[in-house]
Amino acid sequence: MKVYILDLGKLECDENWMVAMSTSGNKHHKNVLSHWIEIPVYAVLIDHPDGKMIFDLGCHPQANEGYWCEGLVNTFPFTFTENQRLEHQLALLNISPEDISTVILSHMHLDHIGNIHLFKHADVYVSRKEFEYAQTIVHASPDPNKHGAYVKADIEVPVKQYHLIDDDTELFAGIEFISLTGHTAGLFGLVIHLKNEGVLIFPMDAIYNQTVFGPPAKAAGLIYDSIAFFKSIEKVRQLAKKYNAQVMFPHDMEMFEKMKKAPDYYC
Repeated sequence: MKVYILDLGKLECDENWMVAMSTSGNKHHKNVLSHWIEIPVYAVLIDHPDGKMIFDLGCHPQANEGYWCEGLVNTFPFTFTENQRLEHQLALLNISPEDISTVILSHMHLDHIGNIHLFKHADVYVSRKEFEYAQTIVHASPDPNKHGAYVKADIEVPVKQYHLIDDDTELFAGIEFISLTGHTAGLFGLVIHLKNEGVLIFPMDAIYNQTVFGPPAKAAGLIYDSIAFFKSIEKVRQLAKKYNAQVMFPHDMEMFEKMKKAPDYYC
């Protein structure tokens, strides 16, 4: 089994979205400026004995051109080069989207499901709670500004079949899908057991970066359930200790710069 990190560009945002209260004032400093940062966006391609599969799908390439509402574009502008389009990243491995029959989604936010339109032929695995919450929020109001970080057009893309997961499970040999709720109603992470490089844990937005992971753990700026959020962090910490695993944060630029990127791989 080989694991490839696909570089899909970057988002910009106020750091307070990544680490809550990362910039805050006091009586001596009442007008504190925000810290504007860049964070990576990536997908994980898994070359498995049962076939090629992909974990998360980045942002839609037309995000800034009307696909996302203005509020999202202003808050999280997305930038990428042609070489960072998902199709081009797959081409580095001589793979096309059609070669991938299995998609696994950590959750359904705009920067994790954005290329779902390339996989209408695929089986898609996602948490039942996440699927139901995403469907509800984008259909409860016609105003996209009330949909949070979900994009209705992403959620409505037809696929071969959605497989809705309720509990921690081994989806495929050596690949565990684990519940890490808190950031969203039903976020799941991936634990991948490799022959040579040990265990990789991809918590995705359950733990944005090393600062949130700690210790001590810190709150992110976007949380659905704060109690579950901190429980999920400690769940990952215990798994990392159990397996002596590498925790692969989703939006940590410092870590991302050190990760192996396709066509290089973990095995």
